[in-house]
Amino acid sequence: MNYSNGLRDIHPKANIGKNVSIGSFTTIEEDVVIGDGCKIGSNVHIFNGARIGENCEIFPGASISAAPQTKVTMEEAATLEIGNGTIIRECCTLNRGNLKFGGKTTIGENCLLMAYVHIAHDCHIGHDSILANNVTLAGHIEVGSWATLGGMVAVHQFVRIGEQTMIGGGSLVRKDVPPFITVAREPLSYAGINSIGLKRRGFSLEEMHHIEDVYRVLFVKGYSVNKALNIIESDYPSNYSEQISTFVKNAKRGLVKGFRTRTA
Repeated sequence: MNYSNGLRDIHPKANIGKNVSIGSFTTIEEDVVIGDGCKIGSNVHIFNGARIGENCEIFPGASISAAPQTKVTMEEAATLEIGNGTIIRECCTLNRGNLKFGGKTTIGENCLLMAYVHIAHDCHIGHDSILANNVTLAGHIEVGSWATLGGMVAVHQFVRIGEQTMIGGGSLVRKDVPPFITVAREPLSYAGINSIGLKRRGFSLEEMHHIEDVYRVLFVKGYSVNKALNIIESDYPSNYSEQISTFVKNAKRGLVKGFRTRTA
């Protein structure tokens, strides 16, 4: 381990890998695992239950694996798991799970959590996702891989956000957001497919047009959700339409609004 100058409080039983650097005034509790090659900044507190992968970087002031912010907490054996290569910027607050609800909060590989992000207990974030400054996730939220949440986004508990989505900055997310789309406005509404993100992930024009056609049926043409799903399943069969249909059918909190034109 490479320790910079300054005081640190590192429990001797903490499991710390090779080539880990730890900054001044950082506290690491007993039941902590930190993988090889990590960089831990100054004034970081890593609580019991943290499971941090390899080559992660945690910037100053972050609070990692603190107890859930609930009136009744069950702390024993609850964990926060962070995948390899994830970057956690200044003053993020990431809570471990609560045993009453499964006991685990997970953040995937190669994610970027910008400054002041808050992730509450029992959230699950997919790999390669980006949460911009001041994003706030309540408990039990699922965010798919390659999702991007703009600055100041706030998400209601138990909401699901599909993979490869883009949430516009400052949005209030109260309903489920299906995969491959961009949402914005207030109340939060469909604003088209996430064409930039899909192109970066290697989707072809034909695939993007197909996904766009599916969402026209679901969000633009004014059908009920059940009728839209019947049309999608009969007229637009594909792995993508099946993924979208499955997500919609499991949307216990309902979906974001469809496209609405506005008149003066």
